[in-house]
Amino acid sequence: MAFPIHRPRRLRRTEAIRDLVQETRLSPRSLVYPLFACPGSNIKEEIHSMPGNYRWSVDLLVEECKSVRDLGIRAVILFGIPEIKDDVGSGAYDPNGIVQRAVRAVKKSIPDLLVICDTCLDEYTSHGHCGLVRDGEVENDPTLELLARTALTQAEAGADMVAPSDMMDGRVGRIREELDSHSFSDIPIMAYSAKYASAFYGPFREAADSAPQFGDRRSYQMDPANQREALREIALDIEEGADIIMVKPALAYLDIVVLARQAFDVPLAAYQVSGEFSVIEAAARAGWIDRQRTVLETLISIRRAGAEIILTYFAKEVAEWLKC
Repeated sequence: MAFPIHRPRRLRRTEAIRDLVQETRLSPRSLVYPLFACPGSNIKEEIHSMPGNYRWSVDLLVEECKSVRDLGIRAVILFGIPEIKDDVGSGAYDPNGIVQRAVRAVKKSIPDLLVICDTCLDEYTSHGHCGLVRDGEVENDPTLELLARTALTQAEAGADMVAPSDMMDGRVGRIREELDSHSFSDIPIMAYSAKYASAFYGPFREAADSAPQFGDRRSYQMDPANQREALREIALDIEEGADIIMVKPALAYLDIVVLARQAFDVPLAAYQVSGEFSVIEAAARAGWIDRQRTVLETLISIRRAGAEIILTYFAKEVAEWLKC
């Protein structure tokens, strides 16, 4: 038989054919939009290293959430910038803390929007670490008690889901125990299970004013060189009661996303973090890449690797593009 027998290009010939056979698809329903809540009123303060992202006072954050919901995005995740930071991160578990106030306002106005709370201390501590510090060391077990209190106050405020991002050993189990003992057994936990000590977090630390004041976070976040360790961390979180697992960051760790999808039969999230956002944004502003195509290509790669849920600062724009 004369060449060619097979012509794969037949299925690439037109846009309609390409759409018909496309294996991986994006949907606004798979996106989670990160938002930063801050004190005050009528505040919309752009984050310098994350153009197009803002610190929102609660009143304007509610309006932003309405626009997000109207675009078909079903979920947001809230981070807080408190009025005062202290050594024990008390703003994280204050029943009237900034995130708790934001949750109550959003759920009152938009009850069908899924509100996830980041459950960590670093945004609230004066030293910028994710736990209690003694003699220059981040203490694991005492930190668990504060994380449990944080998750409880978030649930009491009306949060639909809590997301511990601290990487303390045993925190998922301790949070699950606290929620269950206070009649919140229906609140799921999305665990930052494989969170790496990445260089891609810089812009977030500007956004939340949460850079460590000494040392770094490598004693509790994972070594970027390690792969098998990620699977162990994920397995432990599932054993302790995690309902959803997460890999963070996403793009530099797509191999971990693939392995997690192959090894575990639970919902899988990946976080396209602030540095990944800002690298794309900077290159696009310099004219070196096509911004929209690059954003969509990166998100498709995360979905293709196996993540059903993507946390991304591009969520709102992408939802607008997908409507076209």
